[in-house]
Amino acid sequence: MDGDWTEAEVGDFLRSRRARIRPEEVGLPAYGRRRVPGLRREEVAQLAGVSVDYYIRLEQGRGTSVSDAVLDAVARVLRLDDTEHAYLRTVARPRRQPRQPAPAPRVRPGVQLILDGLERNPALVLGRRMEVLAWNALGDAVNGFSRMAPAERSMPRQVFLTPGARDLYPDWAAVAAQTVAHLRLNAGRYADDTELCALVGELSVKSGDFRRLWADHEVRECAYGVKKIRHPVAGLLTLPYETLAVPADPEQTIVVYTPEPGSETAERLVLLGSWESSTAR
Repeated sequence: MDGDWTEAEVGDFLRSRRARIRPEEVGLPAYGRRRVPGLRREEVAQLAGVSVDYYIRLEQGRGTSVSDAVLDAVARVLRLDDTEHAYLRTVARPRRQPRQPAPAPRVRPGVQLILDGLERNPALVLGRRMEVLAWNALGDAVNGFSRMAPAERSMPRQVFLTPGARDLYPDWAAVAAQTVAHLRLNAGRYADDTELCALVGELSVKSGDFRRLWADHEVRECAYGVKKIRHPVAGLLTLPYETLAVPADPEQTIVVYTPEPGSETAERLVLLGSWESSTAR
């Protein structure tokens, strides 16, 4: 992911957002046939209060000195949500950093102790590429990370490349779309990450579903939600989750599954934990 990618991404992202807005939604007449759906570039420029040439330069990735005011105006016209708005700012003005091999992510011992202290909650730590960096015993019982090769401990690879992923995730389509949207968000944040670029390339080559979803240019935070997993031993698990930032390691995120105490899933997790402990012994 380098400057060339971000330049192309600005245009692709803005065009995808123009396409989803009908002229009448923003008070413009919808007369005449349109070759493509949505707003034209000159209409976005008019509504945002900038020249057409200026907006075209922005879509071409040549607006690296664009002001917050202009980006805010474009975001308003295109009805971007907060995540999309922040993403536009990131890819429109990418950070130019020298390429250096990124040090291997390391989870601090204190963070591992937090995970291990959550005996009734599956928990894990994700890195910037949605790779799994650490987990607790119940997180391992649910996902089987310790039985995977290090390269396989990746949420995107698990969703798109692992045989049986559609059986593992009953709501596979929703999980896949959310995974791609979050991966694209991080791709904008870390445009100089060659390993992230390689991951996107690998998934694009090996998975038609990933290519299709990547082309939608959706961006989304995975701050909380519900994930369903069909576990081979425990059965169907309905797992609400919350994500927690690690202030000292901003590229790492703690994910904690939080089934309601006394729920069927919570009881199944207790049994699964006991089963895993007896199997280990």
